[in-house]
Amino acid sequence: MPVAGFTGAVSTPPLEAPPLQASSSTHAFWQGWPEVVQDLRGGKGLLLAFALTGIPAGLLWWLLAPKAVYRITDEGPVPVGRLVAEVQAGADAVLVLVLLGLGLLVGLASWRLRSRRGVGTLIVLAVGGCLASLVAWRFGELLRRPPSEADLADVGSTVTTGLTLGSLPVLAATSFAALLGYLICVLVAADDGLGRAGSDRAAPG
Repeated sequence: MPVAGFTGAVSTPPLEAPPLQASSSTHAFWQGWPEVVQDLRGGKGLLLAFALTGIPAGLLWWLLAPKAVYRITDEGPVPVGRLVAEVQAGADAVLVLVLLGLGLLVGLASWRLRSRRGVGTLIVLAVGGCLASLVAWRFGELLRRPPSEADLADVGSTVTTGLTLGSLPVLAATSFAALLGYLICVLVAADDGLGRAGSDRAAPG
């Protein structure tokens, strides 16, 4: 039955889909090797600072490492107290602990550099850890030199052994701990972009 006043069909306007919101994680897009190269160029300061931390590490190794004492007799040096093998193992163990602590601290601290978070910083930490280990090793040995020939010829005196490294793989401890500390921060980061400051960029369409 026709309705009075009705002049045509009622048209329903089409439903419009709500506009898509821009993803909040567009800054998580990785730029690839150009970004790595940029981080490496900007990481020179971190690399130098990391290498220089080997100086206090070597000083700490020198202070904490055990040493063997010898008494010079007519028959030659006679050990007093601990044997040389025990002292060498102890010195290596002390250096491992010092380097692990150093690497972990630097790895955690480098996470605070928000504008450099990424693959480039990992490379800087790996290389810087090796340099820091070398500096600590050489500086520690420089602080405690072995006795000279004149010291060994002084009958009745006592001398101490020099500080030496018995195992070269110990030097990898700094890089390992630095990378470990940094990767722990990466794993607990809530942002896929690692919260990298100044990295907001649109992904290519």
